[in-house]
Amino acid sequence: MTTYSQQPEWRAIQEFLPAKYRLTPETEPVEEWWDHRGHRIHLDTYRNPQAPAKVILFHGVGTNGRQMTTILGRPLADMGYETIAIDMPTYGITQVAEGAPVTYDDWVQIGSDLVDAELAKDDRPIILYGLSAGGMETYHVAALNKKVKGIVGMTFLDTAVFQVRKETGFDPISGILGAPTMRLLNKIGLGRVRVPMRYVSKMRALVNNRAAKNVTYKDKTSAGNSVSIAFLDSWLSYRPVVAAEEFDVCPVLLTQPAADAWTPLHLSKPFLNRITKVPVKTVMLDNGGHYPLEQPALDQMVAAISAFVAERAAA
Repeated sequence: MTTYSQQPEWRAIQEFLPAKYRLTPETEPVEEWWDHRGHRIHLDTYRNPQAPAKVILFHGVGTNGRQMTTILGRPLADMGYETIAIDMPTYGITQVAEGAPVTYDDWVQIGSDLVDAELAKDDRPIILYGLSAGGMETYHVAALNKKVKGIVGMTFLDTAVFQVRKETGFDPISGILGAPTMRLLNKIGLGRVRVPMRYVSKMRALVNNRAAKNVTYKDKTSAGNSVSIAFLDSWLSYRPVVAAEEFDVCPVLLTQPAADAWTPLHLSKPFLNRITKVPVKTVMLDNGGHYPLEQPALDQMVAAISAFVAERAAA
């Protein structure tokens, strides 16, 4: 069974982070395995029974759970919170059930089931964090589950919006044609065909450091991953069970990297502006790329999220 202790790619990627964000053998998380409908789902955990809250971290389509651990999981754990970073099926080192198709709907259900599994252990408040596509996933999970106490996203992309698809696709043409094309290909039986995410999305904007980008592409469990047409179709066509105008589950925080060349602020604002029944706050992260490697963005992100978690835990 592969573990991150045996995987060199994440270590190469973390070398581009400030020294204090790099994991050492003494600070690496405990690796857990969670059985879910035949999948062996990998969790990076910093368990702390005395922590006032738990934070579950979702990666996007160009990262994995270990990359969430480095930039946020361990820093929050150092501040006294329990953190859990999940590898969704087909990403990271989660072992996918043999022959199982994986869709974005599965990701949302898994996120909701993980919340329930953690709440079954104790009643401490749970806050969700997501980077890239994981940001909107926090909303989708909260809308489905309704038991989380706060959600934080590095972006909130509504894939139903034409401008969002146009600007986040590989190029404007593929952004415009991607959703109907994936729907058609899935419908005619090509759903299991896999395509590299870097050829259907603006993965070249994942990080702002050219050398780091080349390293991330070599990681087949994150930016170098391929996904099925069925997954892409379900992701682009997914609609939340609760519309933004009716969402009243919990407060929302956007931590927006100011130098994000993939999903800038104007792509999240239209969706967040529709949420009026709960508080919505935006914090800009100076100098940060989409997956931020830079200061002061990282410190600003940790400070903003830790303050949000503390507020939600107290509430």
